[in-house]
Amino acid sequence: MARDKIALDVTIPSDVRHIEKVVELVQRECLLADVDPPKCALNVRVAVTEALSNAILRGNRDRRKQVRVKAHVLADAFVVEVVDEGPGFDMEECTSDPRTPENIEREDGRGLFLMRCFMDQVESFHGDGTVVRM
Repeated sequence: MARDKIALDVTIPSDVRHIEKVVELVQRECLLADVDPPKCALNVRVAVTEALSNAILRGNRDRRKQVRVKAHVLADAFVVEVVDEGPGFDMEECTSDPRTPENIEREDGRGLFLMRCFMDQVESFHGDGTVVRM
């Protein structure tokens, strides 16, 4: 794996139509960083899609706002950051288990759970916007 470089830094409008293209760009960088191809194809794809969806639909809630995506290649990790212009959230409070009886039939509320299942580490904090780092 290459060392300490920003492989991708893109800003998109807060519009779900841009998600697929950004996911493809992140996947490409993931493969170039020598991450296991199945992890790039499934784990990274699902987690980044969910993070972008949350940033656009729950964080920004406004098409006039933007979402920034950065991918970093470190000596021992491939790190993706999704930054929105929203007010922030408590990840623990917002993560629910979709397998529980009260959540099994819900159509939403699975994104953070899936991100945590598919990535080694997921954290959120408020910096220049709300940052989800995976």
